[in-house]
Order: sequence, then C-alpha cells, then structure tokens
Amino acid sequence: MFKKLLSLGLAVLMIATMCVAFSACNSTVDPDENLTESPLPAVAVKKDFEIPADFKIGFILLHDELSTYDANFINAALAVKEALGLTDEQVIFKKNVDESNACYDAAKDLVDAGCKIIFADSFGHESFMIKAAKEFTNVQFCHATGTMAHTEKLPNFHNAFASIYQGRYLAGVAAGLKLNEMIDEGKITADKAKMGYVGAFTYAEVISGYTSFYLGAKSVCPSVTMDVQFTGSWYDEIAEKNAANALINGGCVLISQHADSMGAPTACEEKNVPNVSYNGSTAGVGPNTFIVSSKIDWSHYYVYIIKSVCEGTAIADDWCGDATVGSVVLTGINETAAAKGTLAKLKDVAAKLKSGEVHVFDTNTFTVDGKVLTTYKADVDGGDFVGDTEVIKDGYFHESEYRSAPYFDIQIDGITLLNTNFG
Repeated sequence: MFKKLLSLGLAVLMIATMCVAFSACNSTVDPDENLTESPLPAVAVKKDFEIPADFKIGFILLHDELSTYDANFINAALAVKEALGLTDEQVIFKKNVDESNACYDAAKDLVDAGCKIIFADSFGHESFMIKAAKEFTNVQFCHATGTMAHTEKLPNFHNAFASIYQGRYLAGVAAGLKLNEMIDEGKITADKAKMGYVGAFTYAEVISGYTSFYLGAKSVCPSVTMDVQFTGSWYDEIAEKNAANALINGGCVLISQHADSMGAPTACEEKNVPNVSYNGSTAGVGPNTFIVSSKIDWSHYYVYIIKSVCEGTAIADDWCGDATVGSVVLTGINETAAAKGTLAKLKDVAAKLKSGEVHVFDTNTFTVDGKVLTTYKADVDGGDFVGDTEVIKDGYFHESEYRSAPYFDIQIDGITLLNTNFG
C-alpha cells in the first residue's frame, strides 16, 4: 500500500511539475514588459494617401516566424497592414521560399494573384526577382539586402536596406558598458574583456554588422577584443547554439550574433553569459542575460513603396533608411542584465549619431595591421570583390551611401575570425 501511495504521489508531483512548466511556457505575461523605454524608439507610420480597392502586395520570405530575421519582416508588414487599413486579401505571404527558382515561382504566383508590388527578403532571392521583373514589367519588384538594382537599372526592380550599423554600434556601446561593469566588479580583468560573435556568412553585411558592434563596445571599453565564429547558415539553431557555446568555452564573456534563431540567446541564458541580440527582443528565452537588441524597422520602406505605386511616382533604385527616419530602432533595455546607466548613455550616443557628431566607421577609431586607413575602394558595383568606389572621405568610411546594401568588408585589428570555412 505504501509503495502504491508513493507511486501515486510521485505521479501527482510529476503531473503538477509538467503543468507548471506548461503554464510558464504558455504564460500571457510579456517578458518585454520588464524592459525600459527604448533609447532609439520606433516611429509610427501613417496613411496620408489613397489606396485603390484592388491593391495587393506580396511578400516572399526565406523562412517563417520561427526565424527572427523573417519574423521582423512579417511583423512590419502586419503593422503596415493595420496602419493602412489593408485586408487579409490585400497582403499575401509566401513563406519558406528558398534561394532557388522557387522564388521566381512564388513571384509568378503573386503576380497571378494580382499583386502590384512583390517584396523578397533574402540576398539569394535577387537573381530570381530580376528574372520576374524582366517578365512582368507592370509589377514593381522590391528586394532587401540586394546589390544589383543600381547597375541593372530596371524601372521595376529595386533594392532596399537600412543603416543598421548605427543600431549595431549602439548595441555595442551597451555591451562595452556591461564589460566595464564586469571589470569594476572584479568578475574579469580588463585584458579578459573578450566578446564573441556568432556570424552567418563572411559577407560584407555580416562584417559590417560585427565591426560596428565591436566599435561601439570599443568606444567605451578600450581593451575589448572579439572572436567571430561563423555557421554557414542564416538559420540553424543547433549550429548557432554550438557556436555560442564554443565562444563561451573559448573565454568570451559576452555574446552577440548575426544569425536568426534562438540558439545563441538560449546558450547564453544556460551559461549565464550576457547577450546582445538582433531583430528583436529575446527576453523570452533570456530574461537574465538579454541586454538589448537592434533591428531594422521595414514598415517605413513598405509605406514608401506602397505610396509610390498608389500615386504613380518612381521608386528609388536603392533606398536606405537610417535612425533619423525610424528605420533603425532598439528594443528597451533589460536592466536585469544591463549595466547601470545604459539607457542614458545610449540616448546620448543615438542623438550624436543622428546629428552626425559621431560616425560609426570613423577611421580614427580603428586600425588595419596597425595602420589608420586613409583610402579604400569598396566593391559597390561589380559584386566581383574588386574595389571600384572610393568610400573613405572626411575621416570616415561612408557605409551604405553608394548603394543600400553594406559593403564594409575590412578586417580590422582587435577582431579574430575563428573560422571562415564554416567547419
């Protein structure tokens, strides 16, 4: 009888534990409620034009809501849908479309559905979007992160990006402040202020991002160094978590990433290592370690292209929004993990970025092989890794000014690449 009661009691305890866990996972409590105000808040979009009843816009997405990258595009589209009063029939999503002819097929389906604008979100979609643009000349094709619109010069194909390096820099400042706090508290010495960065690929977009993050940290913590571990994928939760763990095991005391899953933030929470994320808050999986996140707010570009089509005005070949127009934003600060004074400091630096007092890639703030750069020709036009455009003037590297997609591809001192073959 005792054994039966003991077994029954254990069973009840197990069920109760499972229920508590289930309840926690499905809680209606918003973890972001514990964040401060944003030091670089979103700017609301508004409707100041008429939209025809037959207007439709289609979105081609590499993944779905499980990817923080794609979720950011989807959330912006849903916000614009609400702001402009569009219906479900007017906003059409094609999710999990890989970088193959499947993109062209998705675009064709959206044309057949009556879409006036078709937007794709991944670098590898570009050639297939161009193929569709050449065939369906009465539809506008817009593409994020691409590089070819300004050279293809098709009237109905366009690239867009944002100056996310500004947001990355601000996030880096938050990271540097955290390192300083760890030094002041005796948790690490200044020479151990090493950050880790989980990168997807060795593309300029990733290099620009991790470099701006590092420079932000270095602006407040001069002794900082950084290791970068690449995964060879935009979205691979296991690889991203493994990369984060490898960086932590290698002595990195703070982790950030340009990768799209919860792998790295989860690893940080498990190891109690501070984390700076990307594309939105990860406080839900890292309540004790998440500090802040930067992201692009795509709603401003969506409204711009919708308004242009509705009013019959031209869409720019290359469009790049920045912090001054609300295209670059930060989440609130998680004061559980962030250093004291982080919000005030980020507000101050954000104001200086907007005014032009601070430039992210100021050439006096970094060296290459021990030397300050005074000239650099970036591969802006060709896509062939051959420099064609001088991008350093007035003492700083002019990122995303000659085309929207990043072209900063310089390996600066203080950053160590642990792998480039994605092994």
